[in-house]
Amino acid sequence: MGFSAAIFDMDGTLIDSEKLNLRFWTEAAAMHGIDLAKEDVLHIRSLDSRLSRRYLEERYPGFEFDSIRETRRELMRVHVETEGLELKPGVKEILTELRSKGIRTAVATATQPVRAFAYLEMLGIKDMFDEIVCTAMVANGKPAPDVYEFACGTLGLAPVECMAVEDSPNGLKSAHSAGCTTVFIPDLTGPDEDTADVTDLLFHDLNEMCRYVIEHPGL
Repeated sequence: MGFSAAIFDMDGTLIDSEKLNLRFWTEAAAMHGIDLAKEDVLHIRSLDSRLSRRYLEERYPGFEFDSIRETRRELMRVHVETEGLELKPGVKEILTELRSKGIRTAVATATQPVRAFAYLEMLGIKDMFDEIVCTAMVANGKPAPDVYEFACGTLGLAPVECMAVEDSPNGLKSAHSAGCTTVFIPDLTGPDEDTADVTDLLFHDLNEMCRYVIEHPGL
């Protein structure tokens, strides 16, 4: 069957910001005396903050999650104000192509609503989405299915009618559990055994996805 909507993760999928989250989590932790490993930051990408807290506090005794997260957010705020943000290659092209086919578009992100709306507005793509949903609007963040179920609901569609475009294992698990067709576009990490069972389509980048959409008019 054809798809009625495409729901996109934001960080690492639409915006080239996961590299910044990795950098600033590491820097913020160091400012608090913690040598935070890259692998642990990658593990918490898109992860429900309660699970992130538990994971990091178990891995690093004395890890002050709230303080370090606030420092990370401040580092990110300064960077955005001074350097701005960049879209991932092909964002406007894929959104334009999908919408030209009558496929609705939405965002499902772990980022807080104020920042999510501000980032999308800053980058000139906010109005290219029918709905913008954040995990703060649901009971459980990724990898639970809540945010994708809610996004589908706000679109008035069943999950089977929606594709979900993600860059991280936690996001893919969330979309898969909700019943969406998952599209994996790797960012900081590639396909592995953690993503194999929750990936339906795999593309190198959004430009490759766009070519696929153009070549499959019945999508």
